[in-house]
Amino acid sequence: MPGSVALIGGGPGAADLMTVRALRLLDQADVVYYDRLAPTDELAAWAPRARLVDVGKRPGHHRVPQEEINRLLVASARSGLRVVRLKGGDPFVFGRGSEEVSACRDAGIEVSVVPGITSAVSAPAAAGIPVTARGLSTSFTVITGHDPLSERALAALAHLGGTTVVLMGMGTLGHTAAGLVRHGMSPETPAGLVERGCTPEQRVCIAPLGRILLASAMAGIASPAVLVIGEVVRLAPGAEQRLRDLVQSA
Repeated sequence: MPGSVALIGGGPGAADLMTVRALRLLDQADVVYYDRLAPTDELAAWAPRARLVDVGKRPGHHRVPQEEINRLLVASARSGLRVVRLKGGDPFVFGRGSEEVSACRDAGIEVSVVPGITSAVSAPAAAGIPVTARGLSTSFTVITGHDPLSERALAALAHLGGTTVVLMGMGTLGHTAAGLVRHGMSPETPAGLVERGCTPEQRVCIAPLGRILLASAMAGIASPAVLVIGEVVRLAPGAEQRLRDLVQSA
């Protein structure tokens, strides 16, 4: 009998933010292909009968190419296994989940998708930053900072308004912040970095946009971290005082 593939979003990292459906499918799984940022501390207990395979990518190092991951999913399902592909966050938010679904469908494999809580909203929320707030922001834009933004994209974001959320953006933080200021965004715009949001290792760094790179370096903020830019950052606990102190010291 042919097997199946379940593409699961594991949320931002905390075990208790996994969905009930995700845990049920893991319990039934024969093999689990998991990512670096997926919640894995309790994976052996969640998938007691499954073979666990790490196919996670790291910045600058893709140990298992995406094409090989697609092949493994299809081959395992064709051999009759119940396959789980476990990702961090939501599988359709910068996770290449659509490519894996397409590969399975093209091969005639039954595939389902289990949404997960994306770090684009959960990490800011865990730091007390709502991505929208009445009177401050009625929209939010989520972008990837994996590669440097073009001048055209920076110019558009600088005048878009609302809240900007940047995922995978630590490596391009300086380029992003300087580019937004260069294209007209005020250097005093509040900005916040949430490192390892929703986990016990969570740390938050808040500074004006023009000083966020320096502030993050001084605090030692590292990837994975979510960057939030906009007036909503002021709602984080202690943010107003932190922003005033940095402006006065400039």
